[in-house]
Amino acid sequence: MTNKTPHSPQKPTPARANARWGQDRRLAFIDFRLRWDGRINRSDLTDFFGISVPQASLDLARYIELAPQNLVYDRSSRVYLATSNFQPLSTGTQPQQFLNELLASTTGILEAEASFIGWRPPIDSVPQPGRGVAAEVLAALLKAIRDSSGVRVVYQSMSMEEPSTRTISPHAFAYDGFRWHVRAFCHSRNDFRDFVLGRIIEVLGVEPAGCVANEDKEWNTLLTLVLAPHPGLSAGKRRAIELDYGMRNGEVVLQCRQALLFYTLKRLGLTHQGAQQPETQQIVLKNDADLASLLHSQSLFSLSC
Repeated sequence: MTNKTPHSPQKPTPARANARWGQDRRLAFIDFRLRWDGRINRSDLTDFFGISVPQASLDLARYIELAPQNLVYDRSSRVYLATSNFQPLSTGTQPQQFLNELLASTTGILEAEASFIGWRPPIDSVPQPGRGVAAEVLAALLKAIRDSSGVRVVYQSMSMEEPSTRTISPHAFAYDGFRWHVRAFCHSRNDFRDFVLGRIIEVLGVEPAGCVANEDKEWNTLLTLVLAPHPGLSAGKRRAIELDYGMRNGEVVLQCRQALLFYTLKRLGLTHQGAQQPETQQIVLKNDADLASLLHSQSLFSLSC
């Protein structure tokens, strides 16, 4: 009887080496590296995507065909260099995309190998306490949203000393800058509320759905917020604030869901507008009169559990 050597399980192919990466994605990579590294060569493509050298050459040739003014070949260093006339082809080559990727890869949200960024400058961020979310809870909420069902959960609210059991029908997630919430219809209170994910201790089971997402008026209503520098600031300080917030003609307009108005104002430091010194508050809500009924409504501050 002949002994056979068992086959070793094949290792999964890394995502970056997967043949399913299309040329459009590789062209976006070339565009990104030229804009932010100022250079690109074939090895950058072969190392990141796991493609052949001939394929990398074809990708570079295609990019040159699309944007010949964006790069020039430097024979001494054997790399393509970005020109002073560079104009990005990809929407992913914008400054905010670079900064978002830099932060995400530095904080561990995005694996460094999955980011288009090559050379990285020193970076750090303001530390924040960890916000724990149980995987089982998140998976159950996602399934409930997908299936349009309700779930019975054990929840620790700020208004009660002990956790309570309640049924909610989730339909969306929201991030307030510090914590994740699930927007859901609360069956016991008979209205839509925000539930902090980290306060959901356990999901006990599936329940019939309550009101559906299109009945959540506060979630589906978009508000316009007009921000301006605090009028009490000097001209130079107002100009600095205009630059900070990307203002045009002394103001910037934001769109905000009514359900997220309190969180938005809190993050902007506008929950007590006018109560602080101009240098501390820095900005004002220019159209507060248009939102007066909401700003003074108790419901604005009471729909978070």
